[in-house]
Amino acid sequence: MIKLRLDPSSGVATYLQLVHQVKHALRLGALMPGDRLPTIKEVVSDLAINPNTVAKAYRELEHEGLVAGRPGLGTFVQRSLGGGSTADHIRLRRDLAQWMRGCHEAGLDQGDMQALFTSMLADSSWEETA
Repeated sequence: MIKLRLDPSSGVATYLQLVHQVKHALRLGALMPGDRLPTIKEVVSDLAINPNTVAKAYRELEHEGLVAGRPGLGTFVQRSLGGGSTADHIRLRRDLAQWMRGCHEAGLDQGDMQALFTSMLADSSWEETA
C-alpha cells in the first residue's frame, strides 16, 4: 500500500496531489491491479484533511477507470499505467541516477536538471537521440 503525502507549497490542489501520487505509483508499478488504496479514513488521519477531499480524488480516479470502490471493503486498483517491465524500470533508474550524478558534477541544481529533462521531453527530436 502506498503512503500519500502533501506538499502545501506546491500550489496544486490537495485532491490533485493525491490523484497524481496514485497515478505515479501506477506508472512505477508500486500499485498493481487488485491492490487496495488507503481508506478515506486512513488518509484523513495521516494527512489531517477533509474526507471530502480524499473522496473527490478517489472519484476522479474512478471516473478515469483506474480504481473502483467496493462498499465496505475499500477502493481497489482496476488497471495499471505505464509500460516496461520491472527490470526495465530498475535499469532506467540506475541510468537516471548516473545522469543525475553527472549533472551534480557539472554544477547543475535540481531546477536546472528539471528544466533540462523537461526540454528533452518537449523536444520533438528526442526520439531520434535515443
